Amino acid sequence: MHIPETPNTNTDGRPERLLILREIFRGRRVRLASIMLLALASTAGTLLLPWTVGHLLSAIQQGEGFSRWTWLMIAVGIGSGTANAAGTYLLSRMGHRLVCRLRVRSMRHSLRLGVRAAREEGTGNLATRLTSDAGAVKSIIDVGPIQIPMAMITLVGTLVIMGVLDWVLLLITLGAFLVALGIVTVVVVGLRRKYLAIQEGVGALTEDFVAAMEALTIIKAHGAEDAVSARLSGQADRIAETEIGASRLEALMVPVITLGQQVALVAVILGGGARIVSGDLSLGSFVAFLLYLFQLVAPLIMAMSATNTVQMGLAARKRFDDLFALPVEQAERAAGDGDVVPDEHAPAVRFEGVTFAYGEEPVLRQVNLEVPARGLTAMVGLSGSGKTTVLGLIERFMDPDSGRIEVFGQDATRWPLEALRRRLAYVDQGNTLLRDTVRNNLTLGQDVPVDDEALVDALRRVGLEESALLEEGLDTVLGGAHDLSGGQRQRLALARASLSDAPLILLDEPSSQLDSVNEQLLRGLVDDMARERAVLVVAHRMSTVRHAAHVIVMDAGEVVAQGCHDDLMLTCPRYAELVQGQALKIADETVAAMAGADR
Repeated sequence: MHIPETPNTNTDGRPERLLILREIFRGRRVRLASIMLLALASTAGTLLLPWTVGHLLSAIQQGEGFSRWTWLMIAVGIGSGTANAAGTYLLSRMGHRLVCRLRVRSMRHSLRLGVRAAREEGTGNLATRLTSDAGAVKSIIDVGPIQIPMAMITLVGTLVIMGVLDWVLLLITLGAFLVALGIVTVVVVGLRRKYLAIQEGVGALTEDFVAAMEALTIIKAHGAEDAVSARLSGQADRIAETEIGASRLEALMVPVITLGQQVALVAVILGGGARIVSGDLSLGSFVAFLLYLFQLVAPLIMAMSATNTVQMGLAARKRFDDLFALPVEQAERAAGDGDVVPDEHAPAVRFEGVTFAYGEEPVLRQVNLEVPARGLTAMVGLSGSGKTTVLGLIERFMDPDSGRIEVFGQDATRWPLEALRRRLAYVDQGNTLLRDTVRNNLTLGQDVPVDDEALVDALRRVGLEESALLEEGLDTVLGGAHDLSGGQRQRLALARASLSDAPLILLDEPSSQLDSVNEQLLRGLVDDMARERAVLVVAHRMSTVRHAAHVIVMDAGEVVAQGCHDDLMLTCPRYAELVQGQALKIADETVAAMAGADR
């Protein structure tokens, strides 16, 4: 089955629900027919076996010989088992393929979510779709399409044959089982609610555990292992209580059905004995009826157990439906009128009256700014002034609540996201790298293969070509034993940006963890990029700001000034406060030089 990159939608635009049976059998009619034939053969053998035993006993009783019935019984047993094994394997194989497709679709959809939607859903919760939720859906496939129908066929067939053998004993049997089935039905309804609560709880626990492991160094530094463990343990305990409640309900099912069978057995033995004495029932038919009575419990228990499994699977399916209902970024963009052509004479970025808030909390207030089409632009301000949000809006990780953003002279909403982001290279504040090889990290998003010589040169320019941590060179897999320091991650992220041919480079505090030597390397790299391209850098170091051709000063979500460093020192008190108060890191001799110039 082709896996769509975005969820299928109905004619009214709503995401199409995940229909498991349709997904597994679409385009596989021949294989489905084979599985059904094997299942029917296995069920027929199950129904025939007690019948052959009854005839075998009658043949022995009448002295007719029993070799024919013995061989038939053996053949029926072997045939039934073989057909069941083959059908189960084929169905399980189809189930694994479906789960693979479902995981691929979930990963594709998750990667195409908007940043805000993905963060609200949570990394751990999304990851749970690939593990426990996918396993629960697989369990539906194992029991739903074949086992439940075959169990019902076996159940109905057994009841029909029991009625043919003796309808009076059948009525006695049904009366004994009726109350038990009523109790089981109530239990099944309660189990579905329990299973949904369990899966949601596991998703939340996974999310919190992943977050804790990502913050492991901070947890250890503050000696908070026990406190964090206690909080996670509390969540695990609550999940365990729900699971115990579900187990309590599950534990009722088999004993209730077994009790029904035992009551029926006593009643059948008493009633059957009386009918044998009266001549209304032969010994062979009575023995066959008893065997069918014992066999009756198996399809009942299978049906009830499969129903529990299906309840878990349906709860997991709902979580997949919820995931696929989340809109992907492509669905949120406005369609442009044909291909968008950048204006070569326009600034790289222009904000006009842009306002943005996270929920009720305003972050940007009527922001107006420009980033020239070439050269280095620095954006400065205290933490929380909205600098990173500006970069996120340029990348269209989110859209403004009001105002207009232009990128290369065109409204940002007219750019298809893929086309927009091809024109941007972005180094985030965390200098995020993939758990992958150095080569794949450097070429992330590149459409054209990059030769190793260019990759090594990029590493050289940031001082990483001879790093001891990259012992396997470009094939070193980052993470685990080859985890990089903060400064090394920054340099590798900058090397990745330098390999891009994007005309606008966005750097979020790129030198915050670099020493003076590596900062010099960075400055040379940024200078090279800024000669022909626009570079917008969120800066906390004075050396970067003084080096910029254009500086944007932000304060409390507003742009309070724009210009070059020297002019801003004279005209913008807020900027002078940042510099003189060393909110921007500045060398002592530079401060002294400025003080002398002021005098």
